[in-house]
Amino acid sequence: LTISLLTFGYKFGVPYDIDLLFDVRFLKNPFFVPELKSLPGSDPRVRHFVLTDPDAGAFINHVETLLRFLLPLFQRERRSYLTIAIGCTGGRHRSVAIASHLCESLATLGYEVGVKHRDIGKT
Repeated sequence: LTISLLTFGYKFGVPYDIDLLFDVRFLKNPFFVPELKSLPGSDPRVRHFVLTDPDAGAFINHVETLLRFLLPLFQRERRSYLTIAIGCTGGRHRSVAIASHLCESLATLGYEVGVKHRDIGKT
């Protein structure tokens, strides 16, 4: 099973070719922190801001638990790929930080996983 994580911004439209979707717009937004606004979610400072939010930690724990349940079931149905979309307002900060973390987490479980940031360069 190959897992593709796709980050996107809701203001640019929801991707249509996905299997699962998670909305992270409830998390604190680095866009409103002047020193973080221009940085992408892959920057260590933005990642730290997003991932140290207690709500982000709780969300990640719930999603990882759900995926540990679902992924073997998708494999049982002989699915060869799965696309998981993670969206925030602009697709630049929160979704990128969360997807990067999930990519690392799923890789440690032995899954082949990649990340694509659809809207990271848009304004």
